Amino acid sequence: MTAPLSNDLRERVVAAVSQGESIRVVAARFKVAASSVVKCSQRYRATGSVNPDKMGGYRKRILEPHRSFIVERLAQNPHLTLHGLKA
Repeated sequence: MTAPLSNDLRERVVAAVSQGESIRVVAARFKVAASSVVKCSQRYRATGSVNPDKMGGYRKRILEPHRSFIVERLAQNPHLTLHGLKA
């Protein structure tokens, strides 16, 4: 997965589009995809900000239901390994 565009670049792209330049001309000048120019412009119009959204999805904590058990076992034996915990 690639990194998001810098906020400085996003601001310059949005400024160029708002001054009336076409999407493709702006994309070529700043060497970004036309879809990136469109998305930055849409985001600015919708939120008033060019900051990127959080990348990645939500990951469920699979051990959370067992937290009290694990903490209790580690309190009894701080050197316990995952394999020892499974046993």
